[in-house]
Amino acid sequence: MNLTFDMILAERRIRVLALYPETKEFCKDYVAEEGMGETTDGMPDLTVTITPEDIQYEQEKSAREDEVEGIPVRHFSEPYLETLAVYRKIAEQMPFFDTILFHGSAIAVDGEVYLFTAKSGTGKSTHTRFWRNYFGERAVMVNDDKPLIRVTREGVTVYGTPWNGKHRLGNNLAAPLKAVCLLERARENHIETVPARELYPRLLQQTYRPANPAAMVETLQLLDRLTGQVELYHLGCNLSPEAAKVAYEGMQSQEEKR
Repeated sequence: MNLTFDMILAERRIRVLALYPETKEFCKDYVAEEGMGETTDGMPDLTVTITPEDIQYEQEKSAREDEVEGIPVRHFSEPYLETLAVYRKIAEQMPFFDTILFHGSAIAVDGEVYLFTAKSGTGKSTHTRFWRNYFGERAVMVNDDKPLIRVTREGVTVYGTPWNGKHRLGNNLAAPLKAVCLLERARENHIETVPARELYPRLLQQTYRPANPAAMVETLQLLDRLTGQVELYHLGCNLSPEAAKVAYEGMQSQEEKR
């Protein structure tokens, strides 16, 4: 029998029909209380139903990725695989609500979000840890792995989600996106602005790309709008604590020039 619960993600009420109670526990900080986020007709904005086939798909996908990377195939528990299946199904539909899933580490400073993206293992989480150490209480982690980003004509907003990385760093909050920064390793810390046309392919790689063609079209349009509304940067980083200061001050100086 399916285990049903509602949660609120990016201002949308989502109904999940799960197979394992661990999935609701995983999403506990986002589970909707009675009356929270109710739509006018009392129905959720979208519904996600998980089947055994969905869980099998996640295991097979993981195995293919391990083979490509040349590492031993990992076998995950079915409850864990279900959490992946839930987010995949949500991400497939969210572009129709002006929202995309993005792979990056999002940290808010003074109420504005700085989103760092890079290839896995480059040091996104390490860099945002430097920001937390440098800014103290001024800095709040929004999501350390897979935030949702809503793009409208009024602005771009980053939302926390339960899928916030292996260290579970994140909060159930929303804040405006100030900047997106591509992080790469370098001997010396340096930061500069990047034209959208140069960074766009890299950002697309880090954006969830739906299988549904119509949803993919929406995704591309949303990414176009995002890169047109938010400043884009490239950060060469040697993963020293000083990198946080260089990154932040570099972004502020560019803002002052405009």
